[in-house]
Amino acid sequence: MEVLVINCGSSSLKFQFIDSVKEEVLAKGLCERIGIDGGRLVYQREGYDKITTEKQMADHTVAVKMVLEALQDEENGVIKDIHEVEAVGHRVVHGGEKFSSSIVIDDEVLKGIEACNDLAPLHNPANLIGINACRALMPGVPMVAVFDTAFHQTMPQKAYLYGIPYALYEKYGIRRYGFHGTSHSYVSRKAAEFFGFKPEASKVVVCHLGNGSSICAVKNGKSVDTSMGFTPLAGVLMGTRSGDIDPAIVDFLYHKGMTIEEIHSLLNKESGVLGLSGYSSDFRDIEDGVAEGREEAIRALDVFCYGVAKYIAGYAAAMGGVDVIAFTAGVGENDTGVRERVCEYLTFMGVKFDAAANNVRGKAAKISTDDSTVQVCVMPTNEELVIALDTLALVQ
Repeated sequence: MEVLVINCGSSSLKFQFIDSVKEEVLAKGLCERIGIDGGRLVYQREGYDKITTEKQMADHTVAVKMVLEALQDEENGVIKDIHEVEAVGHRVVHGGEKFSSSIVIDDEVLKGIEACNDLAPLHNPANLIGINACRALMPGVPMVAVFDTAFHQTMPQKAYLYGIPYALYEKYGIRRYGFHGTSHSYVSRKAAEFFGFKPEASKVVVCHLGNGSSICAVKNGKSVDTSMGFTPLAGVLMGTRSGDIDPAIVDFLYHKGMTIEEIHSLLNKESGVLGLSGYSSDFRDIEDGVAEGREEAIRALDVFCYGVAKYIAGYAAAMGGVDVIAFTAGVGENDTGVRERVCEYLTFMGVKFDAAANNVRGKAAKISTDDSTVQVCVMPTNEELVIALDTLALVQ
């Protein structure tokens, strides 16, 4: 079955067209600046060069139409007719407590996703726009919603409750939800199998490290704790997000004259590695700065790696041990320095790091020694494939 995977943002649309049986990407691309000046579609058929089309896209329906036209293009397309798109899988960021697994989309599901808009105001409305655009252009084609939060619905109450009045959880659903669920699900399974463990009898810590970062404790194939919380702002510091802070800082800054909107922007867009370094949110720039001996870069990277290591150690306690630590996503798969610095903190757990083996980027690799008590690896994530496979299973 050939599945179109859609990941909609407020002004962007990422897509992959996947043969879900062979697990092969046939084409992929990105629509940028939807609804604003300078719109463009970047399309790439597997094995071919990228093609960029500059065109104004008034809304997401126009963007989806351009994607479908690109897929059917005589020279660079991969299908002859729109009916060859047998199903569409949509990434949806927040499913709240209502959705604990992927689901075929109908009108009731749409209402349920919309009910979670307050929990993810920057993401869910955009996800809904993408779903409605696809439904309008491909009536009758089955569509599936795959939720970032669903994998974490197995967390026990002791892991997801906050120390606030329980009535607020009951009334507003204020609790830890966690994100990057499709990545954590995929990588934890692949990492366990990589070292010969059965996923249902393993203890894996997945470090999804990128501009957005989250750590997840996966015991016997199920999420039992994760670093992101009610929103993706919690956990380790990230490219521009603060991660965990004393909540009283918000009140302090408010009384110093900042508005709630300004504080929200500060914590989400001006903090993290960018805020601590003062010059970049890109970990490649930070690593270059460390190599040059720049104090601000060293400071930012130290705080990041220390925070990641603390979460890993804490999850060892939560699961009663760790079999595998897996690094994934943009930073986790490619930043050799981050992996080494994190592992240096974990020697007390029996982690023995192989510096030579660590010289790898973007592919599955063991980076611990043969006599390491805890196995450590790099494991590329593939969230789009998870969405395609979930879609395949539900539609069939």
